[in-house]
Amino acid sequence: MTTEMQSGAVLPSPPAHPSDADFLRILGMRVRELRSRRGMTRKMVAQESDVSERHLAQLELGDGNVSIVLLRRIATALNVSLPDLFAAEAPDSEAKRSIQKLLDRLPTQQLGAVVARLVQEFGAAPKDRHSRIALIGLRGAGKSTLGLRLAQAVKAPFIELDREIAQEAGMDLSEIFSLYGQSGYRRIEHRVLERILREYPRAVLSVGGGVVSEKETYDRLLGSCFTVWVKANPEDYMARVMAQGDFRAMAENDEAMEDLRRILQAREPFYRKADLHLDTSGESAEQSFLKLKQALHSEIG
Repeated sequence: MTTEMQSGAVLPSPPAHPSDADFLRILGMRVRELRSRRGMTRKMVAQESDVSERHLAQLELGDGNVSIVLLRRIATALNVSLPDLFAAEAPDSEAKRSIQKLLDRLPTQQLGAVVARLVQEFGAAPKDRHSRIALIGLRGAGKSTLGLRLAQAVKAPFIELDREIAQEAGMDLSEIFSLYGQSGYRRIEHRVLERILREYPRAVLSVGGGVVSEKETYDRLLGSCFTVWVKANPEDYMARVMAQGDFRAMAENDEAMEDLRRILQAREPFYRKADLHLDTSGESAEQSFLKLKQALHSEIG
């Protein structure tokens, strides 16, 4: 199995001087994209921001005309700054483009030396990253099942980040979100990840799918672990969650399936940054585990 090419998607850039209608449409797209990336329903954002669902729906559809105070509440609920609501994902910086141009001009035989120098100066060595394997993806992909089996096979500790977060906070995840909101949960998540990276030089991690919504935390994970995006089709996600006893999101519920597809679409460009992509659609746990072992052996030995 080979890794897939990394790719990203950005929202369309706003016109230089957008009309009122264009401005509201772009703002609505941005709010909807941020909400989906964080896995939050419209109702969740409305409750956390104390903004009515009707106002939020109008905003996302480009029909909103809400006050700056309400926008500030929505930004807080989404754990972004107010200016972030008005900005599409930033394109690559001039520095990144300059580095890419330099790499494109270098002879192939020199690229290895450049990578080694960059790693020495700015990042973890491959052998250090490879000693920790982190499985990411939406709930129902199979992260916990595959992670536990992999940890047993390689004789390494198995760590579920969500469980560690709940233990550190002294309450379950729903209570954390209820008391501290999305932003509070993400702060705890970052703190717990840093502790795990300090305490476990070798481990297999199962990481909640929403980690990609916080750039600093996700970049830390990508730089410190060999990451595997465990993915499946939406129907498999739903069926596996239900098999775990969670019937809140029924497969027959069109709205729940649409929310799931929207979350996956918003997060996919970020999941694609993982070192390895493992598709478990239509496979048994045994089949997926064998494929994972073969892929890891091919990639890191």
